[in-house]
Amino acid sequence: MKTEQRNLITSSNLREQRAKAILEKGNPSQIDEYTYLVPSQFDSNKKYKVTHIDGYTCECEDFKRRCQGQGLYCKHIKAILIFEKVKNAYEVETNVKPEIELILEKPLENHCPYCNSSELIKRGVRLTHLGEKQRYSCNTCKKRFVLSAIPKIKGNAKLVCLAMDCYYRGLSYRDISYQFQQFYNFNISHVTIREWVLKFSQIMEKYSETIKPEIKGVWNADETLILTKRGKDLKNPNKEFDYVWNCMDNKTKFLLASECSGRSRSSKDAQRVFEEALKQNGKIPFQIIVDGYAGYQDGCRKTFRNWGDERKVKFTSIKGKRKEINNNAIESHHSHQKEFHKIRRGVKEVQTYQDGFKVFHNFVRKNARQGLTPADKCGIGIRGNAWETMLLNSIKQKVPNLTGQEKMPESP
Repeated sequence: MKTEQRNLITSSNLREQRAKAILEKGNPSQIDEYTYLVPSQFDSNKKYKVTHIDGYTCECEDFKRRCQGQGLYCKHIKAILIFEKVKNAYEVETNVKPEIELILEKPLENHCPYCNSSELIKRGVRLTHLGEKQRYSCNTCKKRFVLSAIPKIKGNAKLVCLAMDCYYRGLSYRDISYQFQQFYNFNISHVTIREWVLKFSQIMEKYSETIKPEIKGVWNADETLILTKRGKDLKNPNKEFDYVWNCMDNKTKFLLASECSGRSRSSKDAQRVFEEALKQNGKIPFQIIVDGYAGYQDGCRKTFRNWGDERKVKFTSIKGKRKEINNNAIESHHSHQKEFHKIRRGVKEVQTYQDGFKVFHNFVRKNARQGLTPADKCGIGIRGNAWETMLLNSIKQKVPNLTGQEKMPESP
């Protein structure tokens, strides 16, 4: 009995191999909902009719003599089963293709990254965990490469942008790594994602400094404490915190400067944030609103030469005037900033994360009421994928100086 069963299994496997050989030559044709025509394995002009109503039947001699009544399928029926399985898998893949395209990198313009030549030829492929990447060869400099916006990283520009967006919206590095593995089957370590965020936050912030909104209005300035992981000092309660100084435009909420001074809180730190804000904006403000800290007045005087007859900026402190004027614009930003840091329970690279959060606040995060980013209100907003546009423009060697009158390029 065991020998007979073993022979049936061997015959079934042999028919399956022959069915695959039939499909390699051509696909079956469907006459109606229940009938297929399967080409012969050896005679291309001959076809066998396979019918499926309650069960599969075939008009070939193998089915009539050896399979019918035995619960077995001939090679033609097996060819139909394999064909239907592949077809269903393709239909499922087509349905999820738009989601997969979100993380697949689009090819760049066909120019050599070494000599900028357009004389390129395809030269094999490179296998990665994301799939196959086309490799090119330059006929001018004879070098081989893969056209990629961000070379020599485990992922691509789409994955980097997705990781940064998830992180600055509140997810941890391990959460992002888990999402990549669960939804896209990409095994990317949380350490790799951390390196992406730290590296490209700095790069995008340097690029954003070239974009000048040129707002001549009212600025709000204030400082806040950010929990760090540099260790606690029980004798000095605030020694586990770093000071972060922020300055933003009151009307558009565009964050002009976000500077970490460590554990220092002096007038020089206030002066530094005003200098960075002036460098970012390109024009001096009409008025600056601050809280009761006296160091702001000294910082404002030294930055804008705001003394005597040369006084150019109206300096306003809300101390004793809270009913007439307030500093709510910058306080609201601090609440979002603290919410971002609360999940992390302390960071080490405070300034780097402030740079990334500044880019996220100005160009990516939209307000709930109007659906606009602060950059949109300044006239320098980004259409399309804001992260991708900022990233692709920031990794170029030369970046243009943009003002509020010039439009930024749209992401692909």
